[in-house]
Amino acid sequence: MTETSTPISSEHDPDQPEEPTAALSTQERLKQLETEGDIAADYLEELLDIADLDGDLDMDVEGDRAAVSIVGADLQTLVGEDGEVLEALQELTRLAVYRETGERSRLMLDIGGYRADLRRQLEELAAEAVEDVKESGEPVKLTPMTPFERKVVHDAVAAGGLRSESEGVEPTRCVVVLPA
Repeated sequence: MTETSTPISSEHDPDQPEEPTAALSTQERLKQLETEGDIAADYLEELLDIADLDGDLDMDVEGDRAAVSIVGADLQTLVGEDGEVLEALQELTRLAVYRETGERSRLMLDIGGYRADLRRQLEELAAEAVEDVKESGEPVKLTPMTPFERKVVHDAVAAGGLRSESEGVEPTRCVVVLPA
């Protein structure tokens, strides 16, 4: 198991409500996120043992959330079609963290690099949308996405120098890329 840490940044997720947290120092918040990662890793190790699956766990802190990745061969069953099983496992893992800490977690789970690959694809999609909007001057509405997917697109659009909004309601909520 590998454990690394990165500095905490103040990312804002427009698709998730603000966390009501007491004013914590950066070091205290980092320690809290590392603890969430440890709890999640213990829970997921048990799950892998029960399911008799091989996988290594990597823990990190990305932005203002703990991140745990399961890497190894033959993990597609834990990802499921369109990441549905992965989403469910992430929620179960967040519940395990909540049970231990009493605090809601925004932990991010990746299995077999699924989310990392999806992130790259979404960043490419956002870059194409940014170019389309810059050329046409007209807004571009993307297909419905999950909160994770929308967050990635919002960040990529902002990095491309434009702004974006989410519109609609789940499960058809989508991102609209707007001219500057």
